[in-house]
Amino acid sequence: MIAAIIPVKALPLAKSRLGALLSGPERRALVLAMLGDVLAAVGAARGIDHIGVISADPTVLTLANARGAEALPDHAHDLNAALTQAVGHYAARGAAAALALPADIPLVQSREIDGLIAARTAARGMVIAPSRDGGTNALLAWPPLALPFLFGVGSQARHLAAARQRGLAVREFHTPGMELDVDRPDDLLLLAETDGDTQTQRLVRELCVAERVMCV
Repeated sequence: MIAAIIPVKALPLAKSRLGALLSGPERRALVLAMLGDVLAAVGAARGIDHIGVISADPTVLTLANARGAEALPDHAHDLNAALTQAVGHYAARGAAAALALPADIPLVQSREIDGLIAARTAARGMVIAPSRDGGTNALLAWPPLALPFLFGVGSQARHLAAARQRGLAVREFHTPGMELDVDRPDDLLLLAETDGDTQTQRLVRELCVAERVMCV
């Protein structure tokens, strides 16, 4: 059994770095659109057995339930602690592996998720999909709690080091849909200009993000 866990910040706190470009309600709509796109991709992946969304935000948890995911209230209020809480929940239910991925990679495709899962090797290991700036945009670990979660700036190097220190087999997985995470105005511009018609892409185009970025 493989469980996918998607952590989401409380909506008033999410995507604060886009505050100069988007209003509070617009950032809220963006986060929910991105979560919807990621849930659609994870839900269509053949290799995922359970999907959990962990958040302290009731609106996020309601959306998770509506999209068929398990809503997990975040008791830790810290990204890495929340992931540990959620993965522990599924490990106790017999999960053999856990896939942690953020809600801000709206271009991810189900085939990419299945490809990452298929990259597993050995009895114990990790597959990591890095972001463009050295972060981590997906992390598959087996067994589920084989290494600590170290998401944040520069987390790719920290995850790789932690896996090697624990003797885990390590694979890096590069794919376009997992490389773009939306944190900065330029990310929104790239998202708007990339071919596709995801819920998030429709939203950023309706918000005329390209014109706003040029004026910031």
